[in-house]
Amino acid sequence: MSTNKILMSGLVAGIVAFFLGWIVWGMILMGMSESMSGSATGVSRGEDDMIWWALIVGNLLFGFLYAYIFGRWANITTAATGAKAGAMIGLIMSASWDLTMYGTTNVMTLNGVFIDIIASTVVSAIIGAVAAWMLGRGN
Repeated sequence: MSTNKILMSGLVAGIVAFFLGWIVWGMILMGMSESMSGSATGVSRGEDDMIWWALIVGNLLFGFLYAYIFGRWANITTAATGAKAGAMIGLIMSASWDLTMYGTTNVMTLNGVFIDIIASTVVSAIIGAVAAWMLGRGN
């Protein structure tokens, strides 16, 4: 797969990741933050205190991760296959991170862990579908 195709796929998937993150965690789950958060205080930044460049770069790298895996190693080029692979990658990544954080910090409740794993899996499926669809365009 060409590098340009992987870069374009990663860019589009990263933009989708940014906006999906804003919708899911910034809007939909924002009201549930009390039931998801552990006893740690002062952990989350307010909207005015966000470090936007880091948030944007992080989401772009998330898109590039899927594009690279799908384009270089897995040859995934359809939205359906990308969604399945994206969901599995998202499930494993979020479960490993959230359970580790739950076991070692007071940042999340167990309820929050499960909610975040479900949300991450769904978002990752969509990002995977977009990345694969972009890779398969023109084939």
